Amino acid sequence: MKLYQGTTREFVRDTVQNKIADLMRYAFREYYHHDVPDSEYAAWTNSLQFVENLITQYEIDDNMMVLEYELPYTTQRIDCIFFGKAHDGDRNMVVIELKQWSEVSASDVEGNVVTFIGGAERMVPHPSLQVEGYHMLLQDFVEAFETPPRLNLSSCVYCHNYSRTIQNELFADRFKPILERFPVYAKEDFKEIGEFLKSRLSAGEGLEVFNRFMPSPLRPSKKLLGHVSRMIEGQKAFSLVNEQITANNTIIDRVKKSARSKRKTVIVVRGGPGTGKSVIALNAVAELARIGKKVWHATGSKAFTNTVRRIVGRKASALFQYFNTFQPARVQEDELDALICDEAHRLRESSNNRYTRREYRSDMPQIDELIRVARVSVFFIDDQQVVRPGEIGSTKLIKEAASRWDAEVFEFELISQFRCSGSDGYLDWIDNILGIRENPKRVLTKEDKMDFRIFASPTELHNAIMAKNKEKANSARLVAGFCWPWSDPNPDGTLVEDIVIEDFAMPWEGRDNKKLARGIPKWFEWAYKPEGVNQVGCIYTAQGFEFDYIGIIFGTDLVYDPHSHTWIGKRENSCDPVLRRAKDDFTDYAKNIYRVLLTRGMKGCYVYFLDRGTEQLFRNRIEDF
Repeated sequence: MKLYQGTTREFVRDTVQNKIADLMRYAFREYYHHDVPDSEYAAWTNSLQFVENLITQYEIDDNMMVLEYELPYTTQRIDCIFFGKAHDGDRNMVVIELKQWSEVSASDVEGNVVTFIGGAERMVPHPSLQVEGYHMLLQDFVEAFETPPRLNLSSCVYCHNYSRTIQNELFADRFKPILERFPVYAKEDFKEIGEFLKSRLSAGEGLEVFNRFMPSPLRPSKKLLGHVSRMIEGQKAFSLVNEQITANNTIIDRVKKSARSKRKTVIVVRGGPGTGKSVIALNAVAELARIGKKVWHATGSKAFTNTVRRIVGRKASALFQYFNTFQPARVQEDELDALICDEAHRLRESSNNRYTRREYRSDMPQIDELIRVARVSVFFIDDQQVVRPGEIGSTKLIKEAASRWDAEVFEFELISQFRCSGSDGYLDWIDNILGIRENPKRVLTKEDKMDFRIFASPTELHNAIMAKNKEKANSARLVAGFCWPWSDPNPDGTLVEDIVIEDFAMPWEGRDNKKLARGIPKWFEWAYKPEGVNQVGCIYTAQGFEFDYIGIIFGTDLVYDPHSHTWIGKRENSCDPVLRRAKDDFTDYAKNIYRVLLTRGMKGCYVYFLDRGTEQLFRNRIEDF
């Protein structure tokens, strides 16, 4: 998606005639079905005149350009891309990130700066780091950068209101390495940025390069599990963008400085499904381990932790622990430089359970144990993912505990969307339709990009998931609401087909059980072993994982009543022994469960509904496309 494309001559004409921002506003409304924010419209009006000056002055007049290009699999947009050839015949693309910043001050976090944005002073990544993220994402996903005839990509930042003669923070020595690769041009650098463009675009022929790039196939989106080993080994597998960079920089910076600090640091990173919480968490673990810091990763999910342990191998598996392994009798205070807590919404009141040895039992709340054990504690959390009684993790809980420890606190909100085809609209639609969060997104449209389908039978749903796995091995999974019993394996180790709907029958995923027959993955292998496609996952194994396509059997533990226009949680239809104990909160837990399941897919979500009223609600909220 892009909001404007044309020749550089057409762009100059539209800008001189003062039409460019209005053309983009119309395209924005057509695509997103709502008006562009006033601040973004004003930014187009103010910044694009400087781009027009560059084109005119340096005679970049046989080229193509695109404005507000949406990066693959994300909601992020690149401000400006030029297409053309250099005199040596190289096919070039040039990315320009436009900034209206006029003042920038130093941040005490390495890699970040402070500027006025969004109505307040905010800490943000240095703009060279931001454009690096865009640059790397393009190269990661667009095949034209690797297949002949190869395209070359250059990226820079134009801070057209920022004067290097008045302040020099953006060009401080500590940013020199990144500036050499992704330069920043200030208002005095008109000649320099003009020559930067001219050297790459002067031979024109932009249409040929444009036509090489735009229809280029995209590489498959990256799944976290497929790259965990590379990350832990120190290889860069994912490119971070915007607020992800800010949060990651803060984690690394505070751990580096922790030995000299007298205070603990607590960092809270909030984000909805697909905003990269686990990517940042594993990236931080790998980077801190590489520089010799003692860092552990912890979750409350046995499925996720055991899966990652199995993938990274015995040598690195000790890095991955559980929330309930940090009692004072087991781990000393500040024994770790950093503790990275993923899925922090799964925190419990206490680490004690029936299996806890007497000498390890503690009266300390679990959140305090986690803060106590490390100089820097990082919590990645989605406040809307609490799915069972006993899980009490919340931003409020973490901040209250940080106050008890007199800790320095940082908070970050992840916005960039990398799952559900990068569609904020799809996530808003799910929240709206489930009544979790009010927003105006009542109808799902083709512009929301998510491949959402409703199937007439579970057999048809299963066939569609199997077809996706044939197209790309191990890319799709089937999950269901916990509305059927979960039996132990048969005497020969095979799984019982517990989920029976008319002529459809499938087993739940294999439990961690010694009786399992060879070739049947244990439940913590269901998400990444190819055999997992022959089993059905539940919320406790699906949470924290992602797949290209997710198929969901939407059970009768949560149904929509069209007469009262309300969701009704039906405890009697649940076979979850823990959730059945929930009283007044059962409906809220059930909503959160299906929100999690409906957002596991990176490209598509396929659903079969047992309840016809619930199915009709979803059908009524889908535009006919």
